[in-house]
Amino acid sequence: MRHILRMIALVSTLTVALTAAILTNRHTDTDATAQAKPEEITIAHGSDRRPSETATDWVTYADHVVVVTPVSEKEIAPAETELQRGEGLLLRNVELRVANVLWSRPGATQAPSAFAWTAYGWHFKDGSTANRIKMAGEGDSRIELGHTYVMAIQWEPARCSEGDSVPAGWRGLGTGSTMPFDGGLLGQGESEGKNQSATEARALADTSSGTLEEQMAGRTAADLARVLDSAQPVEPQQFGPAARSSAACE
Repeated sequence: MRHILRMIALVSTLTVALTAAILTNRHTDTDATAQAKPEEITIAHGSDRRPSETATDWVTYADHVVVVTPVSEKEIAPAETELQRGEGLLLRNVELRVANVLWSRPGATQAPSAFAWTAYGWHFKDGSTANRIKMAGEGDSRIELGHTYVMAIQWEPARCSEGDSVPAGWRGLGTGSTMPFDGGLLGQGESEGKNQSATEARALADTSSGTLEEQMAGRTAADLARVLDSAQPVEPQQFGPAARSSAACE
């Protein structure tokens, strides 16, 4: 039960396999002779809760699109089974403060002023939580202090699954529902645990026919709001078990 509770709040669900990747730090030292040391990051691959790659996906499944800033974080202790195995995940509870609401679905639950978010932390191995490697989701933001993000969020009621309860909360749709937003530019900031500029984001993006995040790279929140206002929702699909009252989980 505890493992399910820790994992359900993630933007995407982890698969069993974790791929360790060496990602080059893009920071340039002012000393031309200094070299930034590459940082090892474990990249988690998973499946999304909801479709999240297009403006249609966002206006179909999201309740709100908000600008958020992480204000605090706390490491979550690993499950006992992971400690016994000597390998597992160290997730983080991150408190997000809502700075602005860019779009809301008519009739949606009121947007929060702040909310909790379960984020990737580290992958530990070799029997010690001190032997840890930074962890991020593939194609997604890790959600780090000192950065700003735009998120498409959905209120999910408490539900039961195979006899275990999952608490209600604000959750993302998938890997495509969080965009870096440092300096007021979409795509600029932290992604996969490393920093990128708006110029770099646009260079990597297909701005004509790619995902919403790619199309919006280097643009502003006002640009995104206009795109969402003009997008039309479709009939939503049902994913996973239907929500039940919390009393049904007791």
